[in-house]
Amino acid sequence: MFRKVLIANRGEIAVRIIRTLREMGIGAVAVYSDADRASLHVRMADEAAHVGPSPSAESYLRIDRLIDAARAHGAEAIHPGYGFLSENAEFAAACEAAGLVFIGPPADAIRKMGLKTPARELAIAAGVPVVPGMQHAARDAEDARAFAHDCRYPVLLKAVAGGGGKGMRRVDRDEDLASAFRDAASEAERAFGNSAIYVEKLIEQPRHIEVQLMGDRQGHIVYLGERECSLQRRHQKIMEECPSPLVDAHPEMRRAMGEAAVRVARAAGYHNAGTAEFLVDAGRNFYFLEMNTRLQVEHPVTELVTGLDLVRLQLEIAAGEPLRLRQEEINWRGAAIECRIYAEDPDNHFFPSPGRIQHLDRPLGPGIRFDSGVYPGWTVPLDYDPLLAKLAVWAGSREQAVARMIRALDEYHVVGIKTNIGFFRQLMEDDQFRRAELHTGLVDEFLERRRTPEKDPELQAVAALVGQAFLAVRSARKENGKGGNTAAWRTEGRDQLHQ
Repeated sequence: MFRKVLIANRGEIAVRIIRTLREMGIGAVAVYSDADRASLHVRMADEAAHVGPSPSAESYLRIDRLIDAARAHGAEAIHPGYGFLSENAEFAAACEAAGLVFIGPPADAIRKMGLKTPARELAIAAGVPVVPGMQHAARDAEDARAFAHDCRYPVLLKAVAGGGGKGMRRVDRDEDLASAFRDAASEAERAFGNSAIYVEKLIEQPRHIEVQLMGDRQGHIVYLGERECSLQRRHQKIMEECPSPLVDAHPEMRRAMGEAAVRVARAAGYHNAGTAEFLVDAGRNFYFLEMNTRLQVEHPVTELVTGLDLVRLQLEIAAGEPLRLRQEEINWRGAAIECRIYAEDPDNHFFPSPGRIQHLDRPLGPGIRFDSGVYPGWTVPLDYDPLLAKLAVWAGSREQAVARMIRALDEYHVVGIKTNIGFFRQLMEDDQFRRAELHTGLVDEFLERRRTPEKDPELQAVAALVGQAFLAVRSARKENGKGGNTAAWRTEGRDQLHQ
């Protein structure tokens, strides 16, 4: 096993990886940009290396600086987390060339699965159904238009090289295709450095369900169940569940999707953690969408339901150890839900809300998991994704998990910035969500139904005064020790770093 691992990432995922490294007795090396000098992952790591200015292109995306930092600190392996360089085949190859272990799949597998059209071809060859679509990038808008005529509108324009909703446009009419193609290509170029676009037939109101895979270097691959990822905004996931309410009601569907995912991974020569993503139509037909060749943001819900530590499994596999899990030994117990908590303003089109976190109350109690990279006094920077934390809950059933999430959201308070906590609290009460009638357009429909409460100016003024008084008392307490009559404001027993 490794003695020291460098984490080529930041924020909550870096903190999460550090925790498993600590449990395994492995030294953790953090990297940081100018904006992250005081970040929690830097404070928690055993060692830290500065890799450049705040822009990610000059720091977290600099392969040379990350390799140099690993060498300088004596790390034997690099964990890429998610985002940044986690699905970059050149980074994986550079690690190998430098004598470092890349904790992820081989570079060749990333190349095979990193572009959507080759991945579709590989899935077809493996006998896995795919959404009807082009098998190559469109040469131009007219090429895309010809396919749209053949398969009939509506269609979806998609970036060949990326995901996360970037370079994606729905097109319902012939006259809108040229401008949508131009916009999608431009966005794809900015996001991925690759403007290639292809066309898929749009499946109306699909469910987005993904299968977690884990495979060792000896060729043994298992599926760890599915996650329901249908709740999305602007084509980006905001909430996930394990298991999927749909699949859990049809165990044969879990087996069929899991076996299909394994076939795709095996065809790619895959090992380590990966996720096969599928769209499911109203008839419960599933279609391979893409493969994410990394640890997913939403992996905690799988860990809560299976009892497995996916980061530990990643490390063991990367160190050459065989995967000791057999498919028949994997069990799914209870239900887990994760909400992605962002520094954003739901009442202002979800615009980012950077700034200083003045106070933070994190939820506690049975069945609560809180993966976070922030603490009171830290300033949320403008430079990166505004994810503050992942709030996950586990309970014996989905109904109980929803009730537990409501309780957790009620206990979660952040002062100083806007967050989407209130938005999730409202979504939890939505009848359609409660009935598990989920699809990728549900959040947009909910936002249309949702009424933003009118703000009472007098109530706002009172709340502001109370908040100011609270912060003043806390400040006085810090300056004067524990003196003073501050019993009403006590916060003893809370973890000040909210790790």
